[in-house]
Amino acid sequence: MAKVLMIVAQEGFRDEELLVPREVLEKEGHSVKVASISRMRAKGSRGAVIQPDMALHEANSNFFDAVIVVGGPGSPALSENRHVLDLLLSFQRKGGIIAGICLGPMSLAKAGVLAGKKATIWPDRKAIELLRTMAAQYVKEPVVMDGTIVTADGPQSAGAFGAAVSSLLK
Repeated sequence: MAKVLMIVAQEGFRDEELLVPREVLEKEGHSVKVASISRMRAKGSRGAVIQPDMALHEANSNFFDAVIVVGGPGSPALSENRHVLDLLLSFQRKGGIIAGICLGPMSLAKAGVLAGKKATIWPDRKAIELLRTMAAQYVKEPVVMDGTIVTADGPQSAGAFGAAVSSLLK
């Protein structure tokens, strides 16, 4: 089965946006690894504490079939991280599956992978503005698929988001 990399903020990722899609993907038989800024424990905004499998600078797109940027109040910082943006561009070049949920699509937009694509994001005015500024077509839907890109609007869509990513991995 496929290998999936999930990227979380070191502080303030949204718990269910990591845990629910990961569970969906693992139930389908996919292998899921988690990366963050460092290998130090990452803390969710709702209390989850996880040990990342790797630091972002160790992640290599050649070892994975899909990458997911998890949202939450800490995720906008990921959109300023060169390792995240380079990794997303590498996935785009190889035609891999790229996904983001909640504020995670900010990183996809900043990397340029949403240009000309339909996408959704957490319904925040500035986040929507960023998508549009980076040439994405904002769609107010829970989950949006455009080619090999999947975006979702927030924690309430985590299950459907995981299922959408899984459907592309088959």
